[in-house]
Amino acid sequence: MPELSAPCNSDVSLRAKVDFLLRPESYPERPTRVDATETHMSWVFLTDSHAYKLKKPVRYPFLDFSTVELRRIDCEEEVRLNRRLAPDVYLGVVALGLDPSGRLCVGGGRPVDWLVKMRRLPAERTLQHAIEANAVTQGDIVALAQRLAVFYRSARKIDISEPAYRRRFEDEIAASERALLQPSHLMPQRLVGDIAAAQRRFLHRHGELLDRRVGDGRIVEAHGDLRPEHIYLGPAPVVTDCLEFNPSLRVLDPVDELAYLAMECERDGAPLVGSWLFAAYSKATDDVPPAALVAFYTVHCAFLRSRIAISHLDEAEVREPAKWPARTLSYLELAQGYIGSLA
Repeated sequence: MPELSAPCNSDVSLRAKVDFLLRPESYPERPTRVDATETHMSWVFLTDSHAYKLKKPVRYPFLDFSTVELRRIDCEEEVRLNRRLAPDVYLGVVALGLDPSGRLCVGGGRPVDWLVKMRRLPAERTLQHAIEANAVTQGDIVALAQRLAVFYRSARKIDISEPAYRRRFEDEIAASERALLQPSHLMPQRLVGDIAAAQRRFLHRHGELLDRRVGDGRIVEAHGDLRPEHIYLGPAPVVTDCLEFNPSLRVLDPVDELAYLAMECERDGAPLVGSWLFAAYSKATDDVPPAALVAFYTVHCAFLRSRIAISHLDEAEVREPAKWPARTLSYLELAQGYIGSLA
């Protein structure tokens, strides 16, 4: 997704902040080492026991981190929202400041930026790691489904009309189709067209299934990015990294969100997770969605993820250019496999 601009009103450059946060002596706890990962929107610095997230001064169509104040507000939202499913992980927001001598410091001084401070969780506890190790158990998924059922039951209900809910899908299908059919992306046009057409047929023939979800009050403020790498298994499941920067992306049917997770697990090689997840969720909630609705949500999520993957090729600086077409095709092929279940 092309960046519109990257203004910064801080008197300290992003590079200087990153260099400072890469040094163990910069932190009050004096860790033995610091590891860092970079995304399009942030840097995450991992110490022995904590993780610190620094948001980049960027602006995209769907978010604005262009000022220190906007980044502070988003940090606070990230902590508030993620405490719903990870209450003991998100410790708070701390200042990245300048001390009286003008040197950077963590947790004091005149703020030039803000950090989300988290308790570091072991990577080997993630659902992603369990899938890669072929170690996912039905008990793990049942516990996760029960935790999510409680979360969705207490989540804020969203007031949305039936036409508006349907229109969201129509708009996303059109946007995904346009992005995937850009000639420079070299995607198989017939495959893209077939997947888009199948979703539109479902909306025309079975749109009442979506209307019923609205009428039953099922649309809530959900997590928004329920992926295996954001889920930490037992003894008590924890879910991190919700989409905090755009409220509309969290407006979801729980079944849509669960279909997304099941789809990602299937793509990663764990197809049984979906059946375990929905069986446990339905038992905990008495919400038994029609199979065709689950299939539609799955196709739609895979189509959307294919668009997000291919959009990396439109960035000014493309990292791992060979990765994105392959990932896009994997989502399209997965979506194609569910088309027959939409009737």
